[in-house]
Amino acid sequence: MASFRSERNMPSVQEAKEKLSKWRDETARCSADIVELGEFLIDSHPNKLGDEAWLIYEQVCIAALDTGNIDLATHCIQCLSQQFPQSLRVKRLQGMRFEALARYDEAEIVYETILESDASNALARKRRVAIFKAQDRISDAIKELNKYLEKFMGDHEAWMELSELYVSEQNYSKAAFCFEELIMSNPHNHLYHQKYAEIKYTQGGTEALEIARKYFAQAVKLNSNNIRALYGMFVASSHLASSSKTVNSKSKRENIKYAAWAAQQLAHKYKHAKAKETEGQMPYLEKMLDTLQITAGN
Repeated sequence: MASFRSERNMPSVQEAKEKLSKWRDETARCSADIVELGEFLIDSHPNKLGDEAWLIYEQVCIAALDTGNIDLATHCIQCLSQQFPQSLRVKRLQGMRFEALARYDEAEIVYETILESDASNALARKRRVAIFKAQDRISDAIKELNKYLEKFMGDHEAWMELSELYVSEQNYSKAAFCFEELIMSNPHNHLYHQKYAEIKYTQGGTEALEIARKYFAQAVKLNSNNIRALYGMFVASSHLASSSKTVNSKSKRENIKYAAWAAQQLAHKYKHAKAKETEGQMPYLEKMLDTLQITAGN
């Protein structure tokens, strides 16, 4: 990465501000670049930042915490605190600094103070979840995230995170429920169907496997290039076709058909893939198909 501090590549103040503004608008997580460019502006041209000054300080502070540059983050927080002594946003940055220093008790106190002033402060609640996860207090993280979702049910990322926490606790039924909520809110998102199917497959049992196969199939219907969903459909159908618990001969024949179709789609996609990295995967796919012995003619 080229250094913004080298004389050859030194940007103008306007160029640097525009770059930081672009990253803010895109919510890009390029923390190292933000720190390098932001530090250049703060150190060399603090009086030329104009109306964007405090947005830049906040942006650089978060990036500095992300990269472990505590000194720069502390400097930004001090400047922001002087300008906005009662700001809850600045208090949140103080809490994040405590987190970066692994001073979790102090960070939690800061977030509790914020929530006392503003019970609907979403970011403070999310930071509390992050603290609990950092301390491996998964049950507390789950409780806090459930409280958060009572107020912010439309936060899709929070539902996904809650599902991941439930999976880590092997509570697959509740993990699946999270994706049921997501599918209801956005039924055309193929990744939601895929993730839900993966959880049901992991849950195990004939009924769960049948649900997994159906949702893998729906994910493929929504996005025919979803290779992971195709694999999932193939494996779930194969498992159901070969399971001794599947006593219905019609069900076995249907699952053989589904597995064969998924296998054909996978073989076709790997065969015609342009990416070189897929070339060596065909033998593995063919070996897998031969081992499972699932063909349309069975």
